[in-house]
Amino acid sequence: MAKIRGAHTQPERRVRSVLHSLGLRFRLHQAALPGRPDIVLRRHGTVVFVHGCFWYRHAACRRATTPKTNRRFWLGKFRANLRRNAGNQRDLRGAGWRVVVVWEC
Repeated sequence: MAKIRGAHTQPERRVRSVLHSLGLRFRLHQAALPGRPDIVLRRHGTVVFVHGCFWYRHAACRRATTPKTNRRFWLGKFRANLRRNAGNQRDLRGAGWRVVVVWEC
């Protein structure tokens, strides 16, 4: 698991490339915002999260597998990720931000 990157992943770089080609300018990983969004389009009042299917349990996705060993630990970890993510998105919306989620698949 140590090799799994938390920032600047391939899917994130692809999304940034598309946004940049559309002429949009943005900031990355703003720590002052809840959940530290991957991309912040301040001018448009929008934040973008690029979610990995494994960590954020993308429904009906083949990449959202659960490891067979220590299953109980992983299920708890995934539940905590989902709960924290939902709270962060709720806080951002409450602060007036539009929230966009892009899945890696």
